[in-house]
Amino acid sequence: MKFSIHYVLVLLVTFLFTATPHHVIAEDQKSILVTGASTGIGRHLAESLASDGHHVYAGARKDKDLAELDAIENITAVRLDVTRQDQVDAVAALITKKGTGLYGLVNNAGVGGGGEVLDTPIGDQTFVYDVNVEGVYRTTKAFAPFVVESKGRIVTTGSIAGTLAAFPGFSAYAGSKHWIEAFTDSFAEEMKPAGVTVSVVEPGNYKSNIRRNSASRRLEKMKESGGEVTDEMKQNYETTAQRELSYKEPDEVTEAFKHALFDDKPLRRYMVVPNEEEQAWTIRTKVNELVQLNQWGPYSYTREELIKMLDEAMAGGDSGE
Repeated sequence: MKFSIHYVLVLLVTFLFTATPHHVIAEDQKSILVTGASTGIGRHLAESLASDGHHVYAGARKDKDLAELDAIENITAVRLDVTRQDQVDAVAALITKKGTGLYGLVNNAGVGGGGEVLDTPIGDQTFVYDVNVEGVYRTTKAFAPFVVESKGRIVTTGSIAGTLAAFPGFSAYAGSKHWIEAFTDSFAEEMKPAGVTVSVVEPGNYKSNIRRNSASRRLEKMKESGGEVTDEMKQNYETTAQRELSYKEPDEVTEAFKHALFDDKPLRRYMVVPNEEEQAWTIRTKVNELVQLNQWGPYSYTREELIKMLDEAMAGGDSGE
């Protein structure tokens, strides 16, 4: 069948004006970078933001995850291992080339792991800090200038582990999340003159891959060292996976991120837990710490004085902003 040149041109023009590929970014779209967007909380947030019409740079490491993310409308998948400066620099260069700027940075990439201090190699703890601490520092330094230019928002994924007293074998992960608490407070003050707000979202136990990934790394490390993967280790992984999959979807966590990113009055901290037990557990830990801090020295406060401080803070006199 022969087609006239006129007919072909009509088809071409029609296609160009009606096709809307997912990677085309509208001028009025807010662009937000989400690190660690391949699974769990990061994936949930990236998909939700994209569904709302925002443009998301979704960071991932594996080809499979990058392909899945890039197929979603309003998502631009970027290869981003937060421990690698070359990949961080490449993403910054891409954002500059596209000219989208960044309204928001979500430092979400993180890992679990560690172990009991006397039995755990230093390298295992270093790995956790390379991702959860140095990774956040690295990406913030690289992408905060974009956010400053747009007077946007920076939000980091913390954890109630950043408040709770660490359990045996939990010091590496909990310690990294305690650091995020300090980082948030200090960096928020640094960004105030630039008109950028800095927040931390502290989830409790929601469905993600962080626990399974941690257990899986232990198995792989044992195999690589030539050691025996015991039935007990395999059972531990299965138990971990079943428990993690039984948790609630992180819908409430995503809503907290959106409030931090877009509300006119963002909070410094968002504790998001799936049940009252975790709320009470976390708050009680803070109360116990307050009591411990007030036990020693000549300047301790009375119960009445502490209650007055609490009343003032709840009235907004010490909001942290």
